[in-house]
Amino acid sequence: MKFNIEMQKLKELAREAADVIEKHDHVRVISHNDADGLTSAGIICQALMRKDIRFHTTIVPRLDRSVVEIVKASAGDDDLVLFCDMGSGQSDIISEIKQDIVVLDHHVPVGKTPAKVLVNPHLVGIDGAMHVSGSGTTFFVAMEMEPANIDLAGLAIAGAVGDKQLFSTLNGHILEEAVNAEVVTVKKGLRIGDGDLAKVLEYTPEPYLDITGDREKIDNFLDILGLHGNIEDLDPDQTKKLTSAIALKLAKHASPEAIDAAIGDVYILNKEIVHNVYDLVAILNTCGKADKGGMGLSICMKNNTHLAEATDMAMSHQISIVENIKKGMDMVKQGKSIGYLIGEEMESTGMIASTFVRYVNPEMPFVAVNQVEELVKVSARGTRALVEKGLDLSFALREAAKLVGGEGGGHNVASGASIPPGTAEQFIAKVDEIVAEQLPHKEQSE
Repeated sequence: MKFNIEMQKLKELAREAADVIEKHDHVRVISHNDADGLTSAGIICQALMRKDIRFHTTIVPRLDRSVVEIVKASAGDDDLVLFCDMGSGQSDIISEIKQDIVVLDHHVPVGKTPAKVLVNPHLVGIDGAMHVSGSGTTFFVAMEMEPANIDLAGLAIAGAVGDKQLFSTLNGHILEEAVNAEVVTVKKGLRIGDGDLAKVLEYTPEPYLDITGDREKIDNFLDILGLHGNIEDLDPDQTKKLTSAIALKLAKHASPEAIDAAIGDVYILNKEIVHNVYDLVAILNTCGKADKGGMGLSICMKNNTHLAEATDMAMSHQISIVENIKKGMDMVKQGKSIGYLIGEEMESTGMIASTFVRYVNPEMPFVAVNQVEELVKVSARGTRALVEKGLDLSFALREAAKLVGGEGGGHNVASGASIPPGTAEQFIAKVDEIVAEQLPHKEQSE
């Protein structure tokens, strides 16, 4: 009953947002560059097209004052400025925009929003870190604009998978509606992309196994199991044999949630040009990292012009992630409450942080600091079990970044920051101090 009331309140906010959107002839869309942000943009752009509302979309890695300057230079006086998968935690920044604003987001709201409508699950008592993504929030708005937009539910599922969310409550509701409408099909198996089994195990960073990246070990593993060919062609018995063997490997070190994330329901997106949700997420994340947000958005909008190029990029990117994870293993240091590494020009620090906390040491959160040219980027990841004990990485990174003159925030379980060069050690020390207060040492050592 409580969930139904919360969902109804979110739908009411979505209806308010739809009403504002439909009053405008042109919408200036700004969205995040990860899989959730790109699917959010894909959903709202298709919803706008179907209403004959013109739009101009920009995909960005973060919402800072440079984005506001872009909006000021490109949005007309009567335009609506619409933020997807961002905007809740940057109220002070977006308040500089004079046009009407709508924010569709799932991050924790900070400050008084200048938006005419803020659609955010946290406002109705739902945890946006776990139970609905930015794309899911955007999907609710699209459904209020036109019920036929149910065919966009696959993108909302992909966004939630990209943000490693649970498929209960709101995400579960979206999935149920998608399955009933035959937009999504669910099957059991290993939660990885399609393709040649040996090749996929070689370059897929998640689940991260003791054989990942080592073709000889992978071939031996598959020979013992007697499994070869494409993953999608395995019969149910072969799939069960594979998943059981993977589960045994994961049981040695991985967190329980990592095992759950690796094996179980696989979502097939029947209306998208990339059907396997894990392939789509990998492609979109790669497009975002490569500063090719437009390419990712076009794929979400069912344009396959650049699909082959994006698929090749994703495979190369995943190979580099696996290589970076292996290098990162040698750089890990441990504070009193966190694991961390400080590197330079490293790719996919978020994935590296996720891998360590999920597959190497689930007992403490992990913070990866990466110096890129004149910018220092930070990615931090925890587990749901640590969050239940009191971990809030959003607070920790925001406060530590503020101390050194940077900016940070995100979710309690996954957060990021940008800090000035030369401040990494001070930043790490502050994060370590804050997390130690959130997670008493006694609990961590249990």
